[in-house]
Amino acid sequence: MYKPAKGTAQKAVIANRLDDGRTVFLDEAGNWTPDLAEARFVVPGPELDAANARAEAELKARIIVDPYPIDIVEVDGRPVPARIRERIRAEGPTVTYGEAEYEKLRAG
Repeated sequence: MYKPAKGTAQKAVIANRLDDGRTVFLDEAGNWTPDLAEARFVVPGPELDAANARAEAELKARIIVDPYPIDIVEVDGRPVPARIRERIRAEGPTVTYGEAEYEKLRAG
């Protein structure tokens, strides 16, 4: 469950799994989770350095690609990436598409 990091500048490490391309976040156990609420939230310093080192090791092992820390803010009690780029990576597109779009068009 979401637990804010100590301090104000919360960070999480984001990446993509190499086997399926899914956006994932580093969790407390050093594993990768697609759920941001289960991610490890840290502040800059030794904790972030350790999380980045773990991500680099996973990158070299070809488990994930493109790992980097992102800023996290709290919105309505849940963690949300601060930048729109990471929000789209974490939550999906900002517009409806596919079947959801067809349903919207049929209803309207």
